[in-house]
Amino acid sequence: MKTVSKLLKNLSKSRRKGVAWLVDPEKELDLEQFSWIGNSGLDLILVGGSSFSAGYFDKTVQQLRKIGRSIPICIFPGSYLQLSQKADAILFMVLISGRNPEFLISHQVKAALEVQESGLEVLPTGYILVNNGELLSVHSVSQTLPLSNDDPDFVKSTALAGKFMGMRFFYLDAGSGASVPVSSGVISAVKNAVKSPLIVGGGLTDSEKVRKAFDAGADLIVLGNAIEKDPGFLSEVLDIKRWYNHSLNIN
Repeated sequence: MKTVSKLLKNLSKSRRKGVAWLVDPEKELDLEQFSWIGNSGLDLILVGGSSFSAGYFDKTVQQLRKIGRSIPICIFPGSYLQLSQKADAILFMVLISGRNPEFLISHQVKAALEVQESGLEVLPTGYILVNNGELLSVHSVSQTLPLSNDDPDFVKSTALAGKFMGMRFFYLDAGSGASVPVSSGVISAVKNAVKSPLIVGGGLTDSEKVRKAFDAGADLIVLGNAIEKDPGFLSEVLDIKRWYNHSLNIN
């Protein structure tokens, strides 16, 4: 069953909004404090990080399955080592904003056979790093520079190139720990150009930033660091999501 692609396509088609929680296994979070998420309305759990290590990957997926109940779990791989058959799907990503062949094709080739044998739902995803010039862990690991929030046309061209090469999903990421998220102008430009399910993450640290991402065209927003600092923020953002979706129902 293509659970995650159906979710993302339905969000995009209906203009409804979704929320995902990104969990980095290397941080060894106390997941028990999130035992409430099973009935929270969270749409998706992403598991992954910038580290190459497989580390606690399988164990983390198992723990999230226990507390998340029926919430789909999707791998957000930082390398070919980050795989688990216990997940539902994988964002099979190409870092199209960079020019490092390791993240354009090498990691993908190394993972391909195992992904095929895993039974995971595979989502061909164009991954684009965009911020205001901050160099964060993802840039260090990938040895690439982010595209600029000040050049939405170039980001749009990058996304279109990915679409023309067959990518069906797109992820705009400011990077973990970013002080400024992907700009509304970039989100809007990419969404209007590719007309495909659009995921946006990085730097979404308060309600206003979340609303701006939704208003600009993000179908699914991703929270990570902000949840680690304040678990209650996830509940707040889920309330915002419900407000947007309720507004659609009454219009």
